[in-house]
Amino acid sequence: MAVAHSLTDVIWHLLTTGEIFQDLGADYYQQRRDPERETQRLVRKLEGLGHSVTLNSAA
Repeated sequence: MAVAHSLTDVIWHLLTTGEIFQDLGADYYQQRRDPERETQRLVRKLEGLGHSVTLNSAA
């Protein structure tokens, strides 16, 4: 049902604005992410699970 709702929203938006649909690509979200922010998020998650984290740069 959620997919049908999302499609309905997209179709309504395209019909009311006259815009043409443009696929963002399969790797859209991976291109947008900030590696430093992702690293900090994952460190916090590991620490929250009780792990001690030390980061070393990859060569």
